[in-house]
Formats: sequence, structure tokens, C-alpha cells
Amino acid sequence: MPLVKGGEEIANDWIFAADGTVLPESAQISVSLARFLALKKGQENGPLPVGVRLGPADDPAELEPYLPELRLIEIDFPRYTDGRGFSQAQLLRRRYGYSGEIRAVGHVLRDQIFYMHRSGFDAYETRRAGLSEVLEALAEFSEVYQPAADGPAAVFRKRHGA
Repeated sequence: MPLVKGGEEIANDWIFAADGTVLPESAQISVSLARFLALKKGQENGPLPVGVRLGPADDPAELEPYLPELRLIEIDFPRYTDGRGFSQAQLLRRRYGYSGEIRAVGHVLRDQIFYMHRSGFDAYETRRAGLSEVLEALAEFSEVYQPAADGPAAVFRKRHGA
């Protein structure tokens, strides 16, 4: 699966350790939110990962005290029709000020990538789009109407000099 970040295809150096599997000792690991919280509270043994994968039903507020130590937050899109990941990314960037990598994983479609970027994603792991399609999607629109996590001023603000 291609991993696109910063306008180029990069190697994926991260391993997602599913619940119940043994945590590797010397790798960059991401785990589920539930497993991460159990490790932090000492309810499970193993190395402390610096990556977390949020599922659609997970609340990003639970990560707030740990955000400074996290290097990666993956947000899973199990189906293209489930848009809760957009809200999770917005919350992480705008409300909680997370500045690390937010990666879209799972069912990531080319048509969603521009909006994912607007929501705060900066990396995309997709089976359905290569580098050229991702770059094309990111450049698809030159102006936006809604304020978002990616920062560019909305058209109405530009028009009214605000």
C-alpha cells in the first residue's frame, strides 16, 4: 500500500500491533486506543508505543494528556461512508493542538483526500490511489469556503478583507 506524505511516497516504518498480539521490542509501533490506555495505566505489559490508531467510535479527548509524547496518530476508515475520522482529525488539530503526524488508514479514497487534508491529515495510506492521484487530489481546488485545520483563509474572508 502506498504511503504518501509531504508530496512523496515514503516507506512505512510503522507496525500496527493488533490487540492481543505481542508488542515488538524494537520497532515503531502503533496500537489501538484501548491498548494504549491499558499500557499507560500499567494494566498491560510491554514497551510503550508512540503511535495510536483511532477507530471510528474512539474519542480523541482520551489522548489529550498524552499528545506531546505521540509521534503518530492513525485514523482508521473501515468504510468510505464513515466520516467520523474527519471530525477526529479536526479535534486533534484545532481543539487539542496536536502537531504530529495524522495518517489516514483503511478505506481511503482519492475523492476524500482533499477533505482529509483540510481536516488535518498529513499522510495517506491508500490501496486505491498512487502518488500522482494523491497529489492531484490535494491540488484539486484553489479556493475553499469553510475554515478548517489546514489553515488557508476561506473565500468570504478574503473577499471581505478579514
